Amino acid sequence: MEVLQRGLVLLMVFMVFQRGEGQLFENFYRGTCPNLEMIVKQVVSTKFTQTFVTIPATLRLFFHDCFVEGCDASVMIASPNGDAEKDAQDNLSLAGDGFDTVIKAKQAVEVQCPGIVSCADILALAARDVVVLAGGPSWEVELGRRDGLVSQASKVAGNLPDPEFNLVQLNTIFAKNNLTQFDMIALSGAHTLGFSHCNRFSNRLYSFSSSSVVDPSLDPNYAQQLMQACPQNVDPSIAINMDPETPRTFDNVYYQNLVSGKGLFTSDEVLFSDPASQPTVSDFASNPGNFNGAFITAMRKLGRVGVKTGNEGEIRMDCTKFKDA
Repeated sequence: MEVLQRGLVLLMVFMVFQRGEGQLFENFYRGTCPNLEMIVKQVVSTKFTQTFVTIPATLRLFFHDCFVEGCDASVMIASPNGDAEKDAQDNLSLAGDGFDTVIKAKQAVEVQCPGIVSCADILALAARDVVVLAGGPSWEVELGRRDGLVSQASKVAGNLPDPEFNLVQLNTIFAKNNLTQFDMIALSGAHTLGFSHCNRFSNRLYSFSSSSVVDPSLDPNYAQQLMQACPQNVDPSIAINMDPETPRTFDNVYYQNLVSGKGLFTSDEVLFSDPASQPTVSDFASNPGNFNGAFITAMRKLGRVGVKTGNEGEIRMDCTKFKDA
């Protein structure tokens, strides 16, 4: 009986690993594409010299990919019918430079290692590389993902955090991806880079509530700056930095901004205004090492979300097209 039970336990462990989450490995391509990380890093660095947008665009692309269908490069698919993941309303603001970075890296990898490396893994590596280029920490990226076979715009709604979310809503959507509140706060630190279009936060300036036109949690001087940059009925293409202090550096100033009432989104500022999350924000604001460590852990956990491994998915030749398309 004991032998039978032990056998069942081993079988269950095997089945868990077969589902994928435990099958990513550092140095996954050591024998099949040993120069992979160097190739991707070179392409990302070259792209960065052309435009800084490469950095926030690639990092955001990774997040948006993983939260819908898992980290499987499904966000990269281009559909002639305009019904792929990237065509969803929540993804229309993804900057083209993120897509271009991954596409160029894939093309370079294919020259040396044809048909070996997934677009999903290249995106994961590129996300790490752009953080480093912006002055942030480095980490070992777990690899072995395969590219997904599904990319539908209809699957995006409700799976990405909204700029007006409160803490409970943020925790709920992150928990769906096995990420804790601590992980969520750490990953929010990515807002130390990049930009946002005015319509994503204009309600905080012009129509916050019946009792206050301007969100009272905003620092008054910061609110004035935002109004000057984003007047009512402004051109929808206008965008501003999410971090008003050090927008081109990956650092912990994002959290210092939250403490000072300079969080751009409601979902940013709530991290400090809610007593349940405030201690973590205060710690990250004071201790950059703590933030960096938490960010690394959270990024590695994010990279395991919904991965396809083994016989699942495919290895695309072109990141924008399914293999048999």
